[in-house]
Amino acid sequence: MSSNKELRALSRSQLKGSWLIAVGVFLIYFILIGASGMVVIGPLILGGPLFLGLVIFLLNKVRGGPAAIENLFDGFQRFVPALILYLLQTIYIFLWSLLLIVPGIIKCLGYSMAFFILRDNPEINAMDALKQSIAMMKGYKWKLFCLCLSFIGWMILCVFTFGIGLLWLCPYVYLSLANFYEDLKKNQ
Repeated sequence: MSSNKELRALSRSQLKGSWLIAVGVFLIYFILIGASGMVVIGPLILGGPLFLGLVIFLLNKVRGGPAAIENLFDGFQRFVPALILYLLQTIYIFLWSLLLIVPGIIKCLGYSMAFFILRDNPEINAMDALKQSIAMMKGYKWKLFCLCLSFIGWMILCVFTFGIGLLWLCPYVYLSLANFYEDLKKNQ
């Protein structure tokens, strides 16, 4: 399996020349999630399909396919499974976090590949995507945790830009997660 340094370098090379599109996708995603927050349950309803669309964009980018802003809305083609997966993830992580923060983080890492799995397997339901994610992440949670932790310096710098830097950091982080998924899938 590739090292985290290699995954980050691969992500940077994939973003070269297409930062504007990636930033645009994340900006639209943030605006839509923020605007849906005006309705109390808006982010819960739109969060799943929009995140699935984000995953579709990321995997298209990683696989060299057509990655466009319109991909953000492709998740609505699987509205119900994406909604159910988002709700289940939110509920389960919240419940595990009630025990303590650490079990919540461990479960969050275990469920992290569920939307990628849902995108690659249109025939499965949300619960099966969660189960496959848990199985896929067995023995790799620490590696993913270290990958996420490697961005902490950039996150701190984003504070000094009043959050504007997140528009560039988020595509980098999430594309690294998509590359992590692809690498993990190849090695299993």
